[in-house]
Amino acid sequence: MATIVILALVALFIGLRLYAVLGERTGHEQPILKPADPDARLEPMAPTAPLQPTSSLDPAGMAYLPTAGPGVRALLAADPSFDVARFLEGAKGAYRLILESFWKGELDAMKPHVDGHIFDTFEAAVAERKAQGLTLANRLVAIEQAVIAEALLSKNVAEMTVRFEADIAAVTRDGSGAMVAGSMSDAVQTRDLWTFRRDLTSRDPNWLLVETDEDE
Repeated sequence: MATIVILALVALFIGLRLYAVLGERTGHEQPILKPADPDARLEPMAPTAPLQPTSSLDPAGMAYLPTAGPGVRALLAADPSFDVARFLEGAKGAYRLILESFWKGELDAMKPHVDGHIFDTFEAAVAERKAQGLTLANRLVAIEQAVIAEALLSKNVAEMTVRFEADIAAVTRDGSGAMVAGSMSDAVQTRDLWTFRRDLTSRDPNWLLVETDEDE
């Protein structure tokens, strides 16, 4: 019984947090990110006029943190079609799509949107979960905030790190369907840092998830 509880707690932790990639970059040049919400696909960087930095995009009225300002301005100068608002909307769509794909174990849905190294990590986590006979019934209740925490531009390659604050209801079930951990009525607040990359010389306006981490 103690072993089952320990495994359930491990699975719950995995379900709440996508495995951190610990700052590694793989160098894949596949800037593809076509995030979706339950109703429609979002294109985070369709050609539009650039958004002014003062635009209100979240409850705090911030599009990006002050430390990200120089990088965002450099990106706007290099790519006038970059739209901060649409980028963040696309990032939130990707956050939902990738989390839900991971929880359901439907990895093909996330594969076009993530770096190969991240995909391999997710795949290993799902395989371990299945080997333990556990399933996740998690639900993304709300994304409370999404702001750009860091922005870098180097040799036409842009990287944007987005800080997500979200409420997640998490439940872990065993092979019989019985709940062994979590609660669908009590949401847990999570804080994650996801880094997206795009080669500005590419005609594809979409971004690729290249790193995940926790915001402590």
